[in-house]
Amino acid sequence: MSVNSAPIDRDLEVSNANRGVWLVKVPKYIAKRWEKAPGCNEVGKLKITKPAGQKAQVSLTLAESILLEEPGSEHIPKEHRLDVSVVSRQTLGVFSHYTPPTDPEAIVPETEKLCFEGKIVQKLECRPYADNCYMKLKLESIRKASQPMRQIKQLDRIVHNFKPVSDHKHNIEYEERKKAEGKKARDDKEVVLEMIFAAFEKHQYYNIKDLVTKTRQPVVYLKEILKEVCNYNLKNPHKNMWELKPEYRHYKEQDEPSTSQET
Repeated sequence: MSVNSAPIDRDLEVSNANRGVWLVKVPKYIAKRWEKAPGCNEVGKLKITKPAGQKAQVSLTLAESILLEEPGSEHIPKEHRLDVSVVSRQTLGVFSHYTPPTDPEAIVPETEKLCFEGKIVQKLECRPYADNCYMKLKLESIRKASQPMRQIKQLDRIVHNFKPVSDHKHNIEYEERKKAEGKKARDDKEVVLEMIFAAFEKHQYYNIKDLVTKTRQPVVYLKEILKEVCNYNLKNPHKNMWELKPEYRHYKEQDEPSTSQET
């Protein structure tokens, strides 16, 4: 039985609690470029203009280092606008944590420091302008999304790819039993008749499965011989069972007939 450890109490730095911050949502292609950008480098410039009697307009211009195309990457727009909305019905904050440098004079060194960076007061959504560059980027993304995951490819050579195939248990057991019993070979007709008559001396009725077991003959070959000396019952009480024809019977009519119970 495991015992959960008690939570560790840590101090929270709240010197920036009164600071208002923005929550900005950017397109994926900008986020990918910013993630690959080296630290402490300029990634863009933010411009805020306040026309008279209108809301403030915010625009973003990406840095040239971000616009540089890598092999296999697409050209992205440089200019973007940011739609501003005020956060009034939610209380959102931004937190950060970092590991401070080790202080040799500290009695208990800090391993991690938590900070409250400020309260979110506005949400901004970054949107590109509908210019030719953005339209080409959008068409390329639609084309890639419409491509099927699997494609047919014509091969110019024969590919040999063999993989192990597991067999079912009942198939393995059947093959082993077949090898142990050996292949059933056709005996002479006279020999088969002797085995059939010997079997009917013990019981009056047999099903085909019991006769195959006793004679060890193929089913098709055995049925051909049975049709000559036996009758096949289609009615109860001995339905689907074989019986010798009257001219081949040697038991008395008043005797109670017996039925094979072998399986």
